[in-house]
Amino acid sequence: MRKLIQITLAVLMIFAAHASAAYELIMVEQQGCHYCERWKEEIGPIYPKTDVGMFAPIRMVDITELAKAPEITSAVVFTPTFIITDGDREITRIEGYMSEDFFWGVLEMILERETGFKATGR
Repeated sequence: MRKLIQITLAVLMIFAAHASAAYELIMVEQQGCHYCERWKEEIGPIYPKTDVGMFAPIRMVDITELAKAPEITSAVVFTPTFIITDGDREITRIEGYMSEDFFWGVLEMILERETGFKATGR
């Protein structure tokens, strides 16, 4: 009986660890940001439908409301800034938006390196 309790507790701890590692992509934006608007036009509609978007859903935060994102650990200077979190803390960030290809390539590379995400194509 004791062994069964130990195994049950171990399994529950493993599930709790996986549940707490829910990744998120926070996009910090501001009014009048041309590159933010470009990202929303080029990437925004398809992001939630991709493997990356399902792995790390996006949340938009205005630069004037950073208090709503306590997991952000340092100042945001440029917009857009894309911050990858594990739900509790910032892991890394991408500052700026150059192009669709650059965004996908860098984001997938970072997610693979920092989270173990495996890109399978958009």
